[in-house]
Amino acid sequence: QVQVVESGGGSVQAGGSLKLSCVASGRITVMCGMGWYRQAPGKERELVSAISRSGSTTYADSVKDRFTISQGNDKNTVYLQMNSLKTEDTAVYYCAAAAWLSCTSTVIFRHNTWGQGTQVTVSS
Repeated sequence: QVQVVESGGGSVQAGGSLKLSCVASGRITVMCGMGWYRQAPGKERELVSAISRSGSTTYADSVKDRFTISQGNDKNTVYLQMNSLKTEDTAVYYCAAAAWLSCTSTVIFRHNTWGQGTQVTVSS
């Protein structure tokens, strides 16, 4: 079983920065990729950013040029540097892992394990 634990959430004023961290542990076969999602009150969960084992990244249009995803050398750790935060970035942020037997193009962004979430609140 794989566990995913996020940290680094908190409250910040608009224009500020936060860095989220996430560590996956447990019976990891191959970590094909990890990602960050968020869910604001009354809205559906959305993908914020993801990174594959090889380093390919994807970002939601709303966070491009403001957020940066990166991973640790062990590929089981992922970070999300969030700059120029806006009030609309307020949400619960979830880390997710794509741990599979092998990493094909169809699964590197198919996340199958989720963390409990960490709250990010941006005030004006």
